[in-house]
Amino acid sequence: MKQIFSILLFTLMSATTAMAQDISTEQLQKAQNGDAQAQYEVGKHFYKAKDYTKAVEWFQKSADKGNARAQCYLGYCYEKGLGVAKDLSKAVYWNQKAAEQGDMSGMNNLGVYYRDGFGVSKDYAKAVEWFQKAAEKGSFNAQYNLGRCYYTGRGVTKDYSKAVEWYRKAADQDYLRAQDGLGDCYYYGHGVPQDYNKAVEWYSKAAIQGNASAQSNLGYCYEFGHGVTIDYVKAMEWYSKAADQGNAYAQNKLGDCYYNGRGVAQDYAKAVEWYRKAAEQGNSTAQHNLGVCYYTGQGVAQDYPKAAEWIRKAAEQGDSKAQTVLGFFYNRGIGVSKDLTKAVEWFRKSAEQGYAEGQRNLGACLLHGDGVAKDAHQAFEWFMKAANQGDAQAQANLADCYYYGDGVTKDYGKAVEWYRKSADQGFDKAQYNLGCCYDEGKGVRQDRAQAAQWYRKAAEQGMKEAQFNLGYCYEHMQGVAWDYSKAVEWFRKAAEQGYATAQNSLGNCYIYGNGVTKDIQKAIEWYRKAAAQGDANAKHNLPVAYHELGDQQFKAEKYAEAFSNLKLAAEDKNNPVPQAMTLLAGCYEYGYGTSVDLDKARRWREEAAKYNDEDAKRAMQTLEIQQ
Repeated sequence: MKQIFSILLFTLMSATTAMAQDISTEQLQKAQNGDAQAQYEVGKHFYKAKDYTKAVEWFQKSADKGNARAQCYLGYCYEKGLGVAKDLSKAVYWNQKAAEQGDMSGMNNLGVYYRDGFGVSKDYAKAVEWFQKAAEKGSFNAQYNLGRCYYTGRGVTKDYSKAVEWYRKAADQDYLRAQDGLGDCYYYGHGVPQDYNKAVEWYSKAAIQGNASAQSNLGYCYEFGHGVTIDYVKAMEWYSKAADQGNAYAQNKLGDCYYNGRGVAQDYAKAVEWYRKAAEQGNSTAQHNLGVCYYTGQGVAQDYPKAAEWIRKAAEQGDSKAQTVLGFFYNRGIGVSKDLTKAVEWFRKSAEQGYAEGQRNLGACLLHGDGVAKDAHQAFEWFMKAANQGDAQAQANLADCYYYGDGVTKDYGKAVEWYRKSADQGFDKAQYNLGCCYDEGKGVRQDRAQAAQWYRKAAEQGMKEAQFNLGYCYEHMQGVAWDYSKAVEWFRKAAEQGYATAQNSLGNCYIYGNGVTKDIQKAIEWYRKAAAQGDANAKHNLPVAYHELGDQQFKAEKYAEAFSNLKLAAEDKNNPVPQAMTLLAGCYEYGYGTSVDLDKARRWREEAAKYNDEDAKRAMQTLEIQQ
């Protein structure tokens, strides 16, 4: 019998040298003789050596004899499928056995199973019951888990003070997750007075010891200066530590650092790399950010279908920002087939979560009837929701509703109030519209100086309409000192953006030499640009400018072009130009650009005279005297 035992002993010891060094001969003999504690210890050594099959064999022997620690370990092996086929029901069974003997790890594990629905039906109340038993025995895992239940209100009434109490017990045992959780409580003021300094203190304790969540949180504090001085380099360092451990939130934030060049040189390719790591783990913010990179082509080749694919992943997880972007893609047909109905569907999902941009876009669809029945009142309601959150564009849209009476009684005073809120945030369209209200005295006492001031704010942001209006103020001494040079400067800015009215006005400045050296050719150049866009005044001014050049330069093709533009301007029923009618009559009378036709000449002069055109009246009088 002694010889057989020696062979068994040799086999057991040769399985792993490291294990043999840790287990005494006496302990091995006890295990072979059926000592439950010794069997547990042998199983534990095999477990540490990662020989899970042998570990399970010894844990089973010990567990069958009622050893609570062995039962707990055996349950864990069944939970993870270590050395045995994964079986959650058996994991529950053995942890239940351990828990019923008062083993605090078994109790905590059983609480986790009930909390997460592993091997049993999810039952938060039972989870709390087991966490409480283990926590009271001093299990830091259970203390943290119980604190988390109080923090979230799962299985127990939400109670931040109780959460803090249990987090602190676990944190004082140096449990890193509890230290991070306690940091959260101080950061948000949950269960304790808000104290960023205390939050940083607890985050630091856990972060220094390698807790990824705490490292990420500490990075956030350095990024925004909460409890510490803003330090982008330190933020980057802590995000990197957490990201390298696979923390998805930190990976996304690290992507932000590279994208914005905070704490590191801007590098869109690196940003994409980290966004992708987080996105592939299911982080919705990173999925959105990666989608945006594909949309803009920053750090990756521009690819609208890929952009839509990643944005959709985030949107389907309920990310309100991504839902708005996906709605925009459907609205414009970017990366997906254009579908206004689907656009509304996604805008609504975002809006109902309270996201201001989603609310604003839904309001716009309702106002214009894009993908949904037109409903100005509902549009007004959604604009109001977004505006009350401080969305500048929504505030301007709400002001438009009051100004035009869309979905609400027309009220210029209210329009001015909301234009001002938006304008004060720097929204150029609101600044321009507020300037118009001051210019026209609508909703506010007329004040041309205030009008010019608001036009200037919008003009300096590049808004062409505001640039033209500011130029007009300088040209006509409205709210500013008369200054043709300034007028030309602002007309030119608007004209170069293709604004036809400004192009015509700039042509006027060149033809009369106002603010610039007189230059008929340049006047013609700008009139032609404006006329090509259908500007009636430019169509009238163009032949006049050609005529100014003199007979040598006023060639047949110019007459034909002049005649064509004059005819369009004269026949424009929406914006008839009497001067164009008079000049058109001259073309028919003298054969400029067309055949001589005195009847048509008379008819157009008669038409112009109806508009009290003095030139036409004088021409008619001359014809009567000649007759």
